[in-house]
Formats: sequence, C-alpha cells, structure tokens
Amino acid sequence: MALPLAPIAVVAMRYGTVALAAYYTARKLQLSQTSQATEDALDTVAEGVSAHKCRDAQQANGAVRWRRVVRFRDSGPGAEIDIAAIGRIRIRKI
Repeated sequence: MALPLAPIAVVAMRYGTVALAAYYTARKLQLSQTSQATEDALDTVAEGVSAHKCRDAQQANGAVRWRRVVRFRDSGPGAEIDIAAIGRIRIRKI
C-alpha cells in the first residue's frame, strides 16, 4: 500500500510556514526597558475606547483600556486582566 504523501506534505508546509514566521519574528524582536513615564500614562487611560482628531487635522489619537477579573470557580483563584493601549497617527506634508 502506498503512503499518501500529499496530505502529509500539506501539513508539513503549514507547520513549516508557522515555524519560519515565528523564527523570523523572534530574530527581529528587540528587547526594551520599562519606562515609568509610559507606565504612568497607561495607568491614566480611562476604561473603554476613545479617539479624537486634532483641530489641525494632522494628528489623530486613540486609547483603549479593558480591565476584568477572571475567576475559575466562584471562590477559586482568579486573575486580573488589564489591557491598555495608546496610539497616535500623525500625517504631515513634506
């Protein structure tokens, strides 16, 4: 009985592509230091999604914060999840 190589090759190519992307990302990733000023700015972000555009129409700012407490049982251990992000898009004519 012949071994069906086509399905095995498809799976191998899929996992190979994922492994190659992970390797490339790991090589390009740069480690950074934690900035206390950045941490303070993220702590002041209000919960929810907000965005605004400046009057000069060259900059748009946005902020997102999501805080939840997740418990695995009613009285069991839990974890607090706090996700905050600040973004800016600036477009200037040169």
